[in-house]
Amino acid sequence: MVASARARKLPRRYKLAIAAALTILLIQGLVVWSLRSLEDGQLERKHRRSKLPDSNGQDPKKDTGPTTASALRRGTRRRSQFSPRPRSPQGQGGGASEGGAPYDPSIRRNYTKKKDREGASRVLPVLLGEVGSVEEAPAAHGPAGDYISKCEIKGKDALSALRRARSRQCRQEIANIVCLHQAGQLMPQSLPQSCQHHGLSDAALRGEGLGGALGDVSDPSKVDNPVHVAFMLVVHGRAIRQLKRLIKAIYHQDHYYYIHVDKRSNYLHHEVEEIARQYNNVRVTPWRMVTIWGGASLLKTYLRSMQDLLSMLDWKWEFFINLSATDFPTRTNEELVAFLSQHRDKNFLKSHGRENARFIKKQGLDRLFHECDSHMWRLGERTIPPGLEVSGGSDWFALTRRFVEYVVRSQDPLVSGLKQFYSYALLPAESFFHTVLGNSHLCDTLVDNNLRVTNWNRKLGCKCQYKHIVDWCGCSPNDFKPGDLVRIQQLTRPTFFARKFESTVNQEAINILDAQLYGHYPPGTPALKAYWESLFEQADGVSSLSDVALTAYASFFRLGLQSLEAAHGSNNACRYEPIGYPASVHLYFYDDRFQGYLVRQEVQATETGARETLEVWAVPQSTLQVETNLREFSRLKNLEVGTEWDPKERIFRNFGGILGPLDEPIAMQKWARGPNLTATVVWLDPSHTMVASYDISVDFEVEFTHYKPLLQHPLQPGGWTVRVLRQRDRVAEVRFLVVPLAFIRKQPLHKDEDSWLLAGPSSSPYLEGQGLQQLPQGESALEEAQRRPRVMGRPMEDWVDSVVGVFWVTGDICATDPSLCPSLGPCSKSTWSSLSHDPKSELGPVKSNGRIR
Repeated sequence: MVASARARKLPRRYKLAIAAALTILLIQGLVVWSLRSLEDGQLERKHRRSKLPDSNGQDPKKDTGPTTASALRRGTRRRSQFSPRPRSPQGQGGGASEGGAPYDPSIRRNYTKKKDREGASRVLPVLLGEVGSVEEAPAAHGPAGDYISKCEIKGKDALSALRRARSRQCRQEIANIVCLHQAGQLMPQSLPQSCQHHGLSDAALRGEGLGGALGDVSDPSKVDNPVHVAFMLVVHGRAIRQLKRLIKAIYHQDHYYYIHVDKRSNYLHHEVEEIARQYNNVRVTPWRMVTIWGGASLLKTYLRSMQDLLSMLDWKWEFFINLSATDFPTRTNEELVAFLSQHRDKNFLKSHGRENARFIKKQGLDRLFHECDSHMWRLGERTIPPGLEVSGGSDWFALTRRFVEYVVRSQDPLVSGLKQFYSYALLPAESFFHTVLGNSHLCDTLVDNNLRVTNWNRKLGCKCQYKHIVDWCGCSPNDFKPGDLVRIQQLTRPTFFARKFESTVNQEAINILDAQLYGHYPPGTPALKAYWESLFEQADGVSSLSDVALTAYASFFRLGLQSLEAAHGSNNACRYEPIGYPASVHLYFYDDRFQGYLVRQEVQATETGARETLEVWAVPQSTLQVETNLREFSRLKNLEVGTEWDPKERIFRNFGGILGPLDEPIAMQKWARGPNLTATVVWLDPSHTMVASYDISVDFEVEFTHYKPLLQHPLQPGGWTVRVLRQRDRVAEVRFLVVPLAFIRKQPLHKDEDSWLLAGPSSSPYLEGQGLQQLPQGESALEEAQRRPRVMGRPMEDWVDSVVGVFWVTGDICATDPSLCPSLGPCSKSTWSSLSHDPKSELGPVKSNGRIR
């Protein structure tokens, strides 16, 4: 009875507890249901986002940037959204011949955002190709089935190329080639060979025992019957001053210079034609090709140039030597002639030095390639003709006229068959001449030395950096710097040229070699440490400029005019209004340091209406701040933000960091050696809101770390900040500018259709700042960001100038002709001006010794 009473009292006693427990269970059920719905929504949004371009171009797990640092990326977290923390990018990989390319967070995937009719933002991707594994290479811009195929095309490489090729003509070419190949009608089935021996076992054939640089010739000027050389220069780009220095160093009136300028380099072509008009022994090819890295077009360029040279009856030459604008001689012309005259029957080519089967695999010679749409497409496998001894190595060589005639004019089945074979090969110029020579009756003339030294650093140079133009991985040599020149002095084999050199990276190395060859310039010679490189000339057409560049250059020039007016107060003679677009833009370097942009443009005097042409020097301002008492973080030596990161030279190729709302910036940190550490990097937009955050782990040997966060576009115009933190404490910060676009498609911005480019991302990009200090979001900054997109016309220019003026100042300004403004000196006498005297890069008359240097 007592037990029964206690049992009745128990439910009453715990009634409230049971009710509370049931309530908790109900709430938990509702939470689980809500989270499941949220997760489903996230998956759906993730699926939609997966169709958009990934700003890093790769899975973060494959990060193999130029350092061994790992980026423990937090990513960009959005409010009310869950963003899992991706795995750390791992380790460093080399440039394998095949398979997936190593992850490089500096690779840009450019895209354009436009507004559709409803006003929503759309992303139009232009994806870059993956090397080795071609599944993620460029998508076709037209229907994949708009070609006629005479066979059933098989093989994933060929089908992938057809899907990705941009033009209908290219897809048709691919289909035709693949069908011929599948039918066995494309490649030669067998090729004859008439060489009695293979291999380079003799020391003399390896370039040893040739008596060093000059053999036993003690006085090069007394060589009997000296040879004459036809130099073939294949050039592209805009570095005309460096090309002139090369021509100046190798020129002699007894030799010949034939120059091919890439079809895309019109400015350089015009300048080279001017050089050819100065000297009778300098000519420019009347035809031009688009030459790409690894393409069949380069071999075609050489073969056609050889044919031209053989047909020039007034040019009597015995050797053909090819050069690029990034080469420079290491010995004088007289020494080269003395050496070649002593070995006038030898052909100088450098072989790969590997086991042959490995070379074939690494070079991709057992694969079928075709070049179209300025891309080398991998189309499948092929076999090497039986009995053929395939060789190769460097595509820089010195060939005798006898061998050139054999290659160009012979009807030998070996030559014609190899021309067909290498028409569909990757990097054909690195193997064609070696293979022809090694299998022909002239094989005993082969010397395994191309007379060059190349500055290879494969750890930095083999990053698959050409994956946007070829379905394969490749390597590129580093630029010579003064510390690398010791390699030239240590060589025992004959060497007469070195590569590569780039004056925008380091001009001092060229100055050192030039002085060693021909002596120092007289004391007081101007511009010895200065370098200018053209970015734009009026003849290029304003359409060649990006909207970001046009906006920035116009602002630089307006700021220059404003500073001139401010310096003269009420003197109306120094008041000008800019006319039209810039006439020219140059990069300016001094002592191998970037000094700014030089913008030249026509102006009209407000008082008289007279027209003049002025040049403004825009100088970038340093915004880097580094804290003291950093302990292990004293390793941090630089923090920089930019685009066009070059992992080989470890610089930003976009000098000065001119960025627009659609760019994808990268933050780079430079470190000294020291203890391992982990740093946090945060990105703040102009409203002081944190929009990205990630960690970087820096090992003790790491020199550089860089990472491109996933930011929503368009970026908010204005001053951004990147900070490096040690836990919650600031270690360093740097500010950079996202330029507001004043031009769209080279026309002034129109509010009704283009103002979205100034408004920042359409959805909230902001972080919650979990685990980090909350940063102030000033109301004035937010209001400013919302108000600015509504300005147009002159207020728009004023806004652009106000933000550009924070990061750039006017260094000086000059006039091309005598000016009414008393403070404007002539540009020809302004040492910084692109119109000033530059003796080292000027080509003068031929001297009595036959040289111009």
